[in-house]
Amino acid sequence: MSELAAELGGPGQPVRWEKLTWPEAGQLVTGLDAVIIPVGAVEQHGPHLPLSVDVRICEAVALAVSAATGVPVLPTLSYGVSASHGDFPGTVSVRPETLIALVTDIVDSLHERGVRQFILLNGHIWNNGALDVSAEKLRVRHRDARVRALGYVTMYPGPEVNGHVTHGRALMHANYFETSVMLHLCPELVRMDRATSHVDVDSFWDYRMDQVSETGVWGRDVAQATAEHGAAEFTRCVETTARAVARAVREPWPDPTHRP
Repeated sequence: MSELAAELGGPGQPVRWEKLTWPEAGQLVTGLDAVIIPVGAVEQHGPHLPLSVDVRICEAVALAVSAATGVPVLPTLSYGVSASHGDFPGTVSVRPETLIALVTDIVDSLHERGVRQFILLNGHIWNNGALDVSAEKLRVRHRDARVRALGYVTMYPGPEVNGHVTHGRALMHANYFETSVMLHLCPELVRMDRATSHVDVDSFWDYRMDQVSETGVWGRDVAQATAEHGAAEFTRCVETTARAVARAVREPWPDPTHRP
C-alpha cells in the first residue's frame, strides 16, 4: 500500500477525522475540501461471521484509501438498512428515511464548515437506495457541492469479483468473498468450523433473507475461503477505489457555458 500512496500522493497513514483538533480540521479543509463517509451495517452474516462484517470491511477500505490519497475519513456510520434480513437474531436496522436524514445532517454540517466533496462509501448493498437519494437531495440543496455514493466493491467490474457466484446479479451475503476478506482482516472473528454454503439461484425479485436461506448465507463454496484470496480482493478494492477517489477530488467542475 505504500507504493500506492507514493503514486497517488497520500501520507501513507489514514487521516481520521475524529483524531484531528479543530485547527487541524480547518487547515485540512482549506487545502482539500473532501471527505470519505463510510456506511456499514450491523446484521447477521451466517453462523460463521460476526455481525460487524459490513462495518469492518468498509472501514478498512476507507482507511486504506485515505492513507493512499490523503482524503480524511469520518467515523463509520455503523447502522444501515438491514430489516430485510428478517428474523435472524442480532441484526440492528434503521429505516431508509432515517439513514437519509442522518447522512443529510452530517453533510449539511460539514458543508457549513467548508467541505465541498463527499464520498459516501457503502459497505452494504441495501443501503444503496438511501444513499443514492441522499446524494440526489444534497446535490440539489448545495449547488457548490459534489456528492457520490459508491460501493467499495463496484469500483472495478463486477465479473472481476471472485465471489464464486453463478448468476448475473451476483447477489451474495456471508459468502466466499466476504468470508475470505474477513479471514484476511479479522481472522479471530471467523468461525470456519461453522461455515455453511447456500446454492445461489437466479431471481427476478429481492426477498427477505430468511425467505431464501435458512442460515443467512447466500453463496457457495464458503468453506473454501482463504485469507490469501481475501488479501487479493481487499487490495484490489482499495487500489481501484483509491485511484477513483484521487481523480475525483481533482476533477474540474463543469463549465455551464460550454454546452453541446
